[in-house]
Amino acid sequence: MSGASVASHRGPAQSAPAQRSESSQAETIFEARGVNLRFGGVQALTDVSFGIRKGELFSIIGPNGAGKTSMVNCISGRYKPTDGKVFFKGRDVTAMTPNHRAALGIGRTFQNLALFGHMTVLDNIMVGRHHLLKNNFLTGSLYWLTGARKEELAHRREVEEIIDFLEIQHVRKATAGTLSYGLRKRVELARAIALKPDLILLDEPMAGMNLEEKEDMARYIVDLNEEFGMTVVMIEHDMGVVMDISHRVMVLEFGKKIAEGMPEEVLANPRVRRAYLGEDDEDGEAPNAHTAQQSPEQKEVA
Repeated sequence: MSGASVASHRGPAQSAPAQRSESSQAETIFEARGVNLRFGGVQALTDVSFGIRKGELFSIIGPNGAGKTSMVNCISGRYKPTDGKVFFKGRDVTAMTPNHRAALGIGRTFQNLALFGHMTVLDNIMVGRHHLLKNNFLTGSLYWLTGARKEELAHRREVEEIIDFLEIQHVRKATAGTLSYGLRKRVELARAIALKPDLILLDEPMAGMNLEEKEDMARYIVDLNEEFGMTVVMIEHDMGVVMDISHRVMVLEFGKKIAEGMPEEVLANPRVRRAYLGEDDEDGEAPNAHTAQQSPEQKEVA
């Protein structure tokens, strides 16, 4: 099982077991109750219930097509559950639109990059501050008289701090569409941070990255959780990263929850190993898909 290790980046911060113990005492910031999601005849999620505690780093894993992104879309408001309810800070947000949820404190990144390619890095991140702006079209037109200039400068300072945190100062004025994939992933994370969310949803933040980029991204995510105090929900396929930095893990298979708990508990779950990681046969080797489909006669010839 490969993956980026962030143990060396933790510094004097608390150990993962200590943090997990603390998170188990924390209040629930998000809860899903009996969530079902259907698209015509396709059942994407079936009776999924779970809670996310304030201040924890919660990972959702599972095979491709398991319903992970569908669940995140139900949290962010992009999808409305067919049945069931979702609660944020004790408030029923099932019927709320994504922009209303963002105003309440839910931010996200996307599996496929959703940046404005023609805009600069700085402007892309400033978009994340939009819902925090108090001046409107009319007061903004009187830029020098209504405090709009002062407000913009305050938000620019906040954005510059995020740029420093993610170490993208050297591309702050570059056009987003010209950047490498790894840097664009960082810009998208920066825009989500700019929302000042209490709950941040990261959909495969390390997909397509090399080992060095993964280690950097893992470090940023840990720092977001530990230093910025953000509750993090992460979808990630790199099991090394998931097991290293997560406080708790939930596993989906074909839209159903099959396990939830501490990373080591989930990893030891036979159903998880069978569904997600593959299960060893009697000789200690996992059968490949081709062998599994062969008839007894074919296997004998092989």
